[in-house]
Amino acid sequence: MKIIVDNKIPYINEAIEQIADEVVYLPGNAFTPQDVRDADALIIRTRTHCNRELLEGSRVKFIATATIGFDHIDVNYCREAGITWCNCPGCNAGGVEQYLHAVFLLLKHEKGLDFGNTCLGIVGVGHVGSRIRRMAEALGMKVLLNDPPRADEGEEGFVDLSTLAQQCDIITFHTPLNREGKYHTFHLADGPFFASLQHKPVVINTSRGEVIDTAALLEALNAGKIEDAIIDTWENEPHINLELLHKVFVGTPHIAGYSADGKANATRMSLEALCRFFHIEAKFTILPPEMPSVAFSSNAEEAYLQVYDPRRDCKSLREHPEEFEHLRGNYPLRREFF
Repeated sequence: MKIIVDNKIPYINEAIEQIADEVVYLPGNAFTPQDVRDADALIIRTRTHCNRELLEGSRVKFIATATIGFDHIDVNYCREAGITWCNCPGCNAGGVEQYLHAVFLLLKHEKGLDFGNTCLGIVGVGHVGSRIRRMAEALGMKVLLNDPPRADEGEEGFVDLSTLAQQCDIITFHTPLNREGKYHTFHLADGPFFASLQHKPVVINTSRGEVIDTAALLEALNAGKIEDAIIDTWENEPHINLELLHKVFVGTPHIAGYSADGKANATRMSLEALCRFFHIEAKFTILPPEMPSVAFSSNAEEAYLQVYDPRRDCKSLREHPEEFEHLRGNYPLRREFF
């Protein structure tokens, strides 16, 4: 068996080399039709676009993406070609929760946010959105939920997007990127959405960059329609809008879910799916490395920000935006525990 692996997927080498006869490691944006022609399986991230152009004529039968999102996989072509694929739903939910918790603490310390008088709107209430809900409610926030697919299935407790626009002080997006169909999310936050906002909210995007219209977001910031923005996912990555980068409260290089714990989850889930597909016994353990011991502040909120402070990632990106991919691909060790 020959498997091609994105060379930035961590903690995978020892395990995958026990499973496959041949393993080739390549940069995620450098897979070519020639590379994959005689491969049986691919293990990728978002930078590898699995479509007809890459896969036609190959013997690839299985693709695992070590990510929650899968808009980089042409699912219709894969169905047509008989290629099975899987993603890793929920793998990095803890990392995104850690990121947003830290952001909320920064908004409290630097912007005077009062959790007890804050209404948070969550757009997309899957694995990640559900964790954000629990965390925000534990901090004392009122939470409103928007998830049209779940609402249409008869689940209760959801409101429409216009209700969030009218009532929320913070709106955070946790949706997949769907470019068409009833539940399309491409430019879900567009000019009319920003024009409808009533509370000058803080807008947060850790889902996919194209969920928010960059031009409309910039216009809303400049016009004072929103109080601020926290952006981790950007349109046109890695060629991001530099004006927006320098206007947002926090801007980071698509690393909200990049905890070592989340990465280990994604690697393990990808390998388990690979083993299931090829009927191989899964005999491996995927564990992230331990953090070095440090002395933490006695103040709980300060200690939390010692564990992870997104301002560090923001500073790195603002100083070197041209290194967006390098900052992602060489992200330092970050654990979720507190």
